[in-house]
Amino acid sequence: MRTYQLSVFGVRVSFRTNGDPDDMEKAKEFVEEHAKRLQSGGGLLSKEQVLALLALGVADDLLQSQRQLESAEKRLTALLKRIDDSVENGGKVTLGGT
Repeated sequence: MRTYQLSVFGVRVSFRTNGDPDDMEKAKEFVEEHAKRLQSGGGLLSKEQVLALLALGVADDLLQSQRQLESAEKRLTALLKRIDDSVENGGKVTLGGT
C-alpha cells in the first residue's frame, strides 16, 4: 500500500491506498487545482467553505458521470437487444426503433 499526502489551504491529509499511483497523482492535482480556482474566484471564503464547495463540486461531477454511464449502459443494452432480435429474425435489422 502506498502513502499519499495532499495539502489544500494548509490542511494536510495523508492516506494509504492500493490505487494506481498515476490515478492518485491525477486525483491529487485535480483537488488542488479546483481548490485554487475556488479561492481565486473572489469573495472571502474560509478554508472550511472552500473545502465544502470543493466536495460539492466533486460530488456533482461524480453524479453527472454516473448519469452519463447509466445512459450509455441503457443505450448499449437496447442495441444488444436489437442485435439479439435480429439474429432471432434471420438477420433482419429494424432501423426505426424496437
